[in-house]
Amino acid sequence: MTTSRLRKTLYWALPVLAVAALAFGVVRALDKRGTQAEQARAAAQALQNTPVYQIAARDLVTVRRLALQRTAAVSGSLEAVQTVAIKARVAGELRDLNKREGDSVAANEVVARIDPTEPQARVRQAEQQAASALAQVRIAQRNQDNNQALVKQGFISATALETSQANLAGAEANHRAAVAALDIARKSLADTVLRSPIAGQVAARPVQNGERVGVDTRVLEVVDLSAFEMEAALSPADAARIEPGQPARLVVEGLAEPVAATVARINPSVQAGSRSVLVYLRLKAVPGMRQGLFARGEIVAGTVQAPVVPVSAIRNDRPEPYVQLLRDGTVKHVTLTPAPTGSVDGVPHQAVPMLAEGDTVLAATAGAIREGTRVDATTPAKP
Repeated sequence: MTTSRLRKTLYWALPVLAVAALAFGVVRALDKRGTQAEQARAAAQALQNTPVYQIAARDLVTVRRLALQRTAAVSGSLEAVQTVAIKARVAGELRDLNKREGDSVAANEVVARIDPTEPQARVRQAEQQAASALAQVRIAQRNQDNNQALVKQGFISATALETSQANLAGAEANHRAAVAALDIARKSLADTVLRSPIAGQVAARPVQNGERVGVDTRVLEVVDLSAFEMEAALSPADAARIEPGQPARLVVEGLAEPVAATVARINPSVQAGSRSVLVYLRLKAVPGMRQGLFARGEIVAGTVQAPVVPVSAIRNDRPEPYVQLLRDGTVKHVTLTPAPTGSVDGVPHQAVPMLAEGDTVLAATAGAIREGTRVDATTPAKP
């Protein structure tokens, strides 16, 4: 009897417990769903609220109106103003070449000789030919004088006199040709002595004593280190602002201090390949300066008064450069138009005519901030 009652109780209790468990699960699911909906509404509300960035003073730059030095960047290798390649003017065996790289050479100093044996023989040959031609002139002159006397006495005809006169003219022409050949031979003999046309130092010696050299063979290269030039290529836009006499400052590799320079000349033609304009800068020699050293710097092409910002504050992560202007606590992106660039106290700056003096822009250290973002900033720092 007891067992039957227990079975009957379980029969009714199990459905009740199942319904209760189901109701509890439904209530818990509804509660969790409500919590998630509340969290979603809170997240959506947070997204609608624009974040406020904290910007330090070092990340702000004030637009200032300054005298902007308009400059043009230049670079190139130094070349001595006077460089001479001493070449052999006659062929022969090289002698008396005692100068080596780094040795000093005086102007008009004999630096080498070519074996003069052949040129001396040619000079003697030309002298004998000139002497023979002179003897023929004298014979022809005597015949001419005799014929003139005979014509006056009527012993010979005028035709014979004209013939002797023509012979005299031919002999004189042969003599002049022999004298010219003698001058050429003497010139060749003088060319066997090689002299330096300038004072300087030997930069190269490609041949040695005893070698047989041909005409125009390079024997020595002499460099005068008292003055230097630098050839620099500029774009047509930069070259339009450059004039002879403008100052420049160059940093030469190996030298501790910058070197002052001056624009000496401007090439009137544009280079065919690069479409650039060559500008030549003159430098004064300083200790340690050598030909071929690399130099870089800038030419000062005048000044312009304008609102300026450091070039480092200009962003280029868009097709057109822009600055992040801070106005009324909000970031605004201002696109820049082409404007003069230069330096202020050695720092590259660019003119920003679309901004006003006293405006505040974000420095590069602030990073890229979305336009319209609120910013909590302290007092901006001067560039």
